[in-house]
Parts: sequence; C-alpha cells; structure tokens
Amino acid sequence: MRIPFISMFMTSPFEGLLEHAEKIKECVWAFQQAIECHITDQCESFEEFRKDVDNLESEADAVKRRIRGHLPKGTLLPVDKFELFRYLHEQDKVLDAVEEALDWISFRSEPGIPDALHKDFFLLVDAVLDPVEEMCRMVAEARKYFTSFSEKQRRMIKDIIHTLRQQEHEADKVEDGIKAKVLNMQIDPVTVFHMIRLAETIGSIADHSENAGDMMRAMLAR
Repeated sequence: MRIPFISMFMTSPFEGLLEHAEKIKECVWAFQQAIECHITDQCESFEEFRKDVDNLESEADAVKRRIRGHLPKGTLLPVDKFELFRYLHEQDKVLDAVEEALDWISFRSEPGIPDALHKDFFLLVDAVLDPVEEMCRMVAEARKYFTSFSEKQRRMIKDIIHTLRQQEHEADKVEDGIKAKVLNMQIDPVTVFHMIRLAETIGSIADHSENAGDMMRAMLAR
C-alpha cells in the first residue's frame, strides 16, 4: 500500500490545482456570455465580459505562481513534481485558448459572425464548456484520491477522463462541421479565414481539457 505522503503537508498542491481549475471554469462562463453578446449584436457588453476574463486570468495566474512557489526542492509528493507542473501548464492552456478566442474576435469585430453560422458557434461554445466542467470535477476527485489512494476513487477519475475524451470528440465534430460549412459559403476570403481560425481556437479549449485528462491519467498510473 502506498503511503499518502501528501497528508504530511499542511496544504496539498491539488488544493491549488482545483482553485486554478475553478477560475478557468469561471472564465469559460464569462467567455460564453461574451460570445452570446457578440453574436446577438449586444456588443456594448462584449468588452465588459472580456475584462471579466482578463481579471479572472490574473487571479488564475496568481494561483499558478503560488502552486509553483510552494513546492520547494526536496518536497515529498505523491506524484512527480515535473508531471504536476506539466499538468498545471496544460490546464492553464485552457485559459490561454479562451483569451485567444476573445482576442481573435476583437481583431475584426465587424461584420461579425455571419447569420448562417450563429447556431453553429453557439453549439461549439456549448460543446467546449462540458469538458471544462468535467476537468474541474476530475481535479476535485484527484484531490481526494491523492490523500486516500482509494481504488474506488481512482476508478472514478478514470471514468471522468474517458468522458472527457468523448466530449472532446463531440466538440471536434462541431468544429469540423463549421469549417466544412464556411468553406462552402459564398463569403469573402478574409471572413472565411477569420471564421475557421475562430472555430479552431474555440475548439482548442476542449483539446487542452482532454490533454489535461491524459496527464492526470499518467499521474494516476504512478
């Protein structure tokens, strides 16, 4: 039986990972509102939502720095420190994708997303929200597992990771559908490029969530 080394410390690094994940989830909620605002032409609020995302990103960065700063050399952990930092980096990439998508929209706010693509982008945003929610649930369960090392808890996390993969696949299908539709629309080349890049950037939110799941699986296998 493995010794729960993490119980020897006042604060588990997984507490910080969960706090960071929750900040990302808040960012994605603000991102969803920003996209809805942009699509429905209520863009007097778009910059407000974008500012909310920027503020939450700053808070998440502070959490990230705290996690890194509180793991001095020689600290005993139930997982490899390098793997922990790799996981944190990939989880943070979810937030980077959210910011990049909003930046990309702001570069060409007019004429906006064509009417024929409104429903498709709503569906894509909904599709990438699910993996982020699941990623947060995964981190919450991992925090418990790396304290107790319960086999039941371990199986639960593996089930969540499997769900993450399925959700990422569904988001990929929506993204591919948008790209195929855009390439067959009679619109100008700049709009074609802008829409395809936007779909890919939003889709990468789900990609990084799935990657975080794969890294969590590697930590479980240790």
